[in-house]
Amino acid sequence: MSKSLKRVRAALESAGVTPNILETAQARTAADAANAIGCEIDQIAKSIIFAGQNSGEAILFITAGGNRVDADKAAQLAGEPLGKADAAMIRAQTGFAIGGVSPVGHVNPVRAFLDPKLHEFDVIWAAAGTPHHVFSSTAQEICKISGCQGADFTQ
Repeated sequence: MSKSLKRVRAALESAGVTPNILETAQARTAADAANAIGCEIDQIAKSIIFAGQNSGEAILFITAGGNRVDADKAAQLAGEPLGKADAAMIRAQTGFAIGGVSPVGHVNPVRAFLDPKLHEFDVIWAAAGTPHHVFSSTAQEICKISGCQGADFTQ
C-alpha cells in the first residue's frame, strides 16, 4: 500500500470513519472514476489545487465532477490572485501527486473550499491518494476531516 493511500486511510480512521476504499483500473479524471464506480459524474469530488500568488500556498477547491472552478470566484474566496499549481508544489504541500490528490490526509494543512453541489448526494467519491484508489464519504464528513468551508466557486 502506498504512503499516500495509507495517509488517507489514517485520516479517515482518526476521524472515526470506517474507510471504504476501492481500487479502480484508472480514476485519474472524474469521468474515469464515475465510469469505474458506476455513479454520476457529480458524485465524484474533484480536488483542484491552485497556487496563492501572494501566499505561495496551495489552496484546495473540492468540486463536483461535472463542475468547473471559476477562477475569479475562487480568487475572491481565497482573498488573493490564484495561479496554476505545478506538480512539485502540489506534492510538497499536500503529499499527493496530480491525479491522486485527496481532500483529506495532506502532509500540511491546506485551506479548502467545497462545492455545495456535493451536498446533493448521500454518497460521494474522492481520490484516496493514488490515481487508482477512491473512497466513499459524504460532503459533511469531508468538510469535518479537511476543515473545508462550503462556498460557490463554480462556473
